[in-house]
Amino acid sequence: MLSTIALFASARRSGNTGQLVDRIADELQIEVVDLAQKSISPFDYEHKNRSDDFEPLMDYVLGFDQIIFSSPVYWYAVAPPMKIFIDRISDLLELPDLLNQGRRLRGKTAYIVCTSIYHETPVPFLDAFRETFGYLGMEYGGCMHANCVDGYAAAEYEEDIKNFINRVRG
Repeated sequence: MLSTIALFASARRSGNTGQLVDRIADELQIEVVDLAQKSISPFDYEHKNRSDDFEPLMDYVLGFDQIIFSSPVYWYAVAPPMKIFIDRISDLLELPDLLNQGRRLRGKTAYIVCTSIYHETPVPFLDAFRETFGYLGMEYGGCMHANCVDGYAAAEYEEDIKNFINRVRG
């Protein structure tokens, strides 16, 4: 099985998205990194933020073959810690000493785990990820979405979760 890690971002670690990604991670026996627990500064054109947690975290994440990006849908976009993390990937494309790391994203498979108040994942949310993955040379592996308008109903999504887990396992 390919090595996999989940990156999680939300205002509530134990909320709907947290429960969903934890269910998936438990089955896959993978680590979930809570981006809100890391000190990652927003993108800085002058790159004065290099002493934060981003570069060590990316070194770690690049050791995995597959990355699950997990966030609730906030106004058709990702949670702020996920947005900051994705923006900081620009460092790997701009800084000469990090270019080789940026190239290591090529060929990795990226998945999305998300929750929202919609029956399906909003297209703008999905497109932001898919376009980013394509730009970075990553393969898009698919999405697991749960409608949580009335809260996360785990039993309702058990079949979808199993299908998603099988896709990740290959």
